[in-house]
Amino acid sequence: MKKARADRKQMSFPEVLLWQQLRKEPGGFRFRRQNPQIGYRLDFACLETRLAIEVDSEAHERGDRPQRDTVRNRRLAEIGFLTLRIPAAEILKDLGAVITGIVVACRERGPLHRPSDGPPPRSGEGF
Repeated sequence: MKKARADRKQMSFPEVLLWQQLRKEPGGFRFRRQNPQIGYRLDFACLETRLAIEVDSEAHERGDRPQRDTVRNRRLAEIGFLTLRIPAAEILKDLGAVITGIVVACRERGPLHRPSDGPPPRSGEGF
């Protein structure tokens, strides 16, 4: 938890720009930053729709990083998360389009739990 708190203070410029928009709850979806999940810290996450958002710099294309990212994506998928990888350059180029894409992805996944439209039926009552 202390590491996540420290990481929140050391976000990259593209992450700061993205967070400034995500904290406004676009599309009515709430996002968290540096959210811990199964030993990983997600850059951003919409827990309601189980969407993980990772901001990828050029370093994600080098060395063993692509393989590590694939393993990470698969492990997160095992617990129900879809990982949306966004190149940092895209955030700098067209932040509005990035936000639109994130909201679309959230809507496609839909909330895990539907809001209640009243109390559940009493025992013996039908739906």
